[in-house]
Amino acid sequence: MQSVLSKFLRFAPNYTNRLVHTGSAAMSAKVAVVLSGCGVYDGSEVHEASACLVHLSRAGADVTMFAPDIDQMHTIDHTKGEEMKPNRNVLCESARIARGNITALSQLKSSDFDAVVFPGGFGAAKNLSNWAAENVNCTVNADVEKVIKSFHTESKPIGLTCIAPVLVAKCLPGVEVTVGHAAEEGGKWPYAGTAGAIEQCGAKHVPKEVTEVHVDLKSKVVTTPAYMCNAELHEVFDGIGKFITAVLKMAK
Repeated sequence: MQSVLSKFLRFAPNYTNRLVHTGSAAMSAKVAVVLSGCGVYDGSEVHEASACLVHLSRAGADVTMFAPDIDQMHTIDHTKGEEMKPNRNVLCESARIARGNITALSQLKSSDFDAVVFPGGFGAAKNLSNWAAENVNCTVNADVEKVIKSFHTESKPIGLTCIAPVLVAKCLPGVEVTVGHAAEEGGKWPYAGTAGAIEQCGAKHVPKEVTEVHVDLKSKVVTTPAYMCNAELHEVFDGIGKFITAVLKMAK
């Protein structure tokens, strides 16, 4: 007799990754969410990704998740903050958040969606780009760059949280973004140096609090600091709620 677990695993791949709240009037918004792994130090920040998905679901958005089918820069033991072996695949790790249903980023077509969202986490700086190693001299993953530029060309909103705004800073010259504050302020903003680095890339940094968002109306780019701030979880969640509201407001 099959165990409950084996039955679940047998049918799990058939679960949909489209998070739709059928009672919402905003149901028509189709949003692509791009993940970068699973775990703050080497992938997507799980609380940020989950907050994005919760707020998208509550708003009635039709969500499909994507991730690049590549190896991670490295894999981190999150109990120690140390590198561990073997390395892992970004798409496979992202599937943990997507509950098994996720598509390779190379298959994402901007023409099929009204908006795209990039949750933060070091995966954005390690797997979606090599910002963590090269900083302002980094390169962005080719599929990520293609997605950002195609959504921009089609004048569709691009949302990014936490460290992920560095991706548009590299891809869209002159874009306005926020990663919070430009000074550490006693440890409240531990990654404050990112603001200055973004300016070096030719983008404009706009200071915001963790519960605030910045909307670049010209580029249709929405950003919020999230865990760039040493903040409480509910503050990050609330900021991402405003962020998703702003993204959907600009979506079709």
